[in-house]
Amino acid sequence: MQVGYARVSKQQDQDTAAQLRALEAAGAERVFTEHASGGRWDRPELHKMLDQLRAGDTVIVWKLDRLSRSLKDVLHLMELLGERGVGFRSLTEAIDTTTPAGRMMMQMVGAFAEFERAMIRERTKAGLVEARLAGRVGGRKRKLLPHQEQDIRESVQSGQRTAAQCARLFGVHPSTITRLLQRQS
Repeated sequence: MQVGYARVSKQQDQDTAAQLRALEAAGAERVFTEHASGGRWDRPELHKMLDQLRAGDTVIVWKLDRLSRSLKDVLHLMELLGERGVGFRSLTEAIDTTTPAGRMMMQMVGAFAEFERAMIRERTKAGLVEARLAGRVGGRKRKLLPHQEQDIRESVQSGQRTAAQCARLFGVHPSTITRLLQRQS
């Protein structure tokens, strides 16, 4: 059986339509579709597909990075498929592990995919450092202004209000008040 696997990240603007068309054109009889990061191992549809594979089946993906973003995971999956007698085809990279040349090509392409991911990670880190140097800080906006934090500290320390009362008064979760009070100590 020809089994397809299509994956997009959870971002709203991504769609599996192009992948599904390519997998159907390649002869996929059943396709498992996933909306999850390729860097994660806990993908339900991937594991459902792996559980249903039998010797002689072939897994087809549109592009190698749809299977996984990690070379370690790709190699682990290839090993699992090989142990079960299952072939693998990547349409974009023209990899077919049912041949020795295809197995070698898959390892090389996987190494380049991991290299590309590492380069993206490195550029992202460098961009964040530059942003910090320029005075831009990432993360969520603070829920409380500095003067509000001071009011809360003074109210709780003096016994005027409890932490729970302050949380209701300022419209924040009680754990926000707890963390604020712990930071002070």
